Amino acid sequence: MKEKSIRTVKKKYENIRIRFNGKSRRIRAASEAEASGYGGLTTVREATGTDYHTIGKGINGPEEESLTDIVRIRKPGGGRKRLTEKQPDISKAVKTPVGSSTGGDPESPLLRTGKSSCNIADELEKQGYEICQKSVYTILTEESGYSLQADRKTGGEREQHPDRNARSEYISEKTEAFRQEKCAVLSADTEKKENIGNYKNNGREYPEKGKPVGVNMHGFTDKNLGKAAPYGVYDIGMDKGWVSVGNDTSEFAVNTVRAWWYDMGESLYKNSGKIFITADPGGSN
Repeated sequence: MKEKSIRTVKKKYENIRIRFNGKSRRIRAASEAEASGYGGLTTVREATGTDYHTIGKGINGPEEESLTDIVRIRKPGGGRKRLTEKQPDISKAVKTPVGSSTGGDPESPLLRTGKSSCNIADELEKQGYEICQKSVYTILTEESGYSLQADRKTGGEREQHPDRNARSEYISEKTEAFRQEKCAVLSADTEKKENIGNYKNNGREYPEKGKPVGVNMHGFTDKNLGKAAPYGVYDIGMDKGWVSVGNDTSEFAVNTVRAWWYDMGESLYKNSGKIFITADPGGSN
């Protein structure tokens, strides 16, 4: 008779257990134990494998829980502690390996990273931290604004210089050193030449209805006006930029930096005796 009861309870429990969470299964087991009368606790224990203490919590639990806690599985504060609670400096440790090579960070002169979450986890484990690849991914994506992105081909078929990474890290270290000394750190770059004149430009404005701005029919270069290239200087520390337009020559580039100094830089860095300039090589090695 007892074995038959155990088989019956086990069959009913197996049919519903996958649809319930831990609390629901606990309460269901407790309800079955109470309905079975004398010996019900042992019967349910043998049929479901649920611990006596767990069934007992299910018997006493519903009367102690309010309606607002019906969806909660554990008591407040239950479960494993968050990784950041057990290792308070883990977030900083995760970001350290990619600190000088953060892609998309305007505060860093080195705008790329070759670190994966698996490599970072391995590196941190060697330092004594307890962390897995999934935790590294969670910290980077949810707390630090990183995203998982595929590789993108750049620079055609040219091979990367073997010292590219060392060079980039050296530039990053020099940049940080200059910023610590309150010296100017500039990023200089030029864009492709554009025709000078009344040419079509992407974008829209708000002229009077039915009277759009007229532009040249064709995009041929004006022989008299020619072309010009915008040359930009970006102050990394102050997050300010300066743009000149002229011929794309070395003299023009130097004059752009000179113009930036007299118009903006001199008042910002009057006590500075040096300037650090990083140039965009356009994929060149």
